[in-house]
Amino acid sequence: MNTIVSIRHLSKIYGSGETEVRALDDVSLDIETGEFLALMGPSGSGKSTLLHIIAGIDRPTEGECHVQGIDVAKLSESQLADWRNENVGFIFQTFNLIPVLTAAENVELPLLLTAVPPSRRGEMVAAALDLVGLSDRARHLPRQLSGGQEQRVAIARAIVTDPNLIVADEPTGNLDANSAEAVLDILRALSCEVGKTVIMVTHDPRAASQGTRSLHLEKGRLLQEKVTQQAV
Repeated sequence: MNTIVSIRHLSKIYGSGETEVRALDDVSLDIETGEFLALMGPSGSGKSTLLHIIAGIDRPTEGECHVQGIDVAKLSESQLADWRNENVGFIFQTFNLIPVLTAAENVELPLLLTAVPPSRRGEMVAAALDLVGLSDRARHLPRQLSGGQEQRVAIARAIVTDPNLIVADEPTGNLDANSAEAVLDILRALSCEVGKTVIMVTHDPRAASQGTRSLHLEKGRLLQEKVTQQAV
């Protein structure tokens, strides 16, 4: 397998002196293309900080984070915005759908920042909604959807630009057990069948067990690594 993310001696420090907090402390790891990686740990362990640095939302204080061979911390803000839109799909716990837009219009939003022509955008939106099983909900507003359906729309939005990397921050945190399982099934399929690299932050051991590997962080440091049965 090819390495898509390479992290070396990564630290993130907030504050200074007596108020200094090391959100990440000398973290090094590699993530392979097509992995479904779960990042676990208690609140304040640094897992979301690590996810945000990999996705180019935050910058490290020390160390390097290369994604597809690019040191994302060295990109300018405008370069970083373009890079994120082309290479990273985001899934959040709170869905972040725009309530006045239909499911299809929410999914289309990332494409509006690209040079894809309108006719092609429609095809790409339809394909993304079909992949998450919501073709029949394309014209529905978020308030007309269940929480699980809203999160599946958010997944469609994350994948519509065909990014290689998908980052998910507690994607099942607001869902019931059945909806959570449906979302995890989609993420697993994106990794195993489509070849996307999925990095998921979660508190839930059951959700983490659906990945191919899990990493545990505590106080900014990696403590353990576990390869799940699905990776064998």
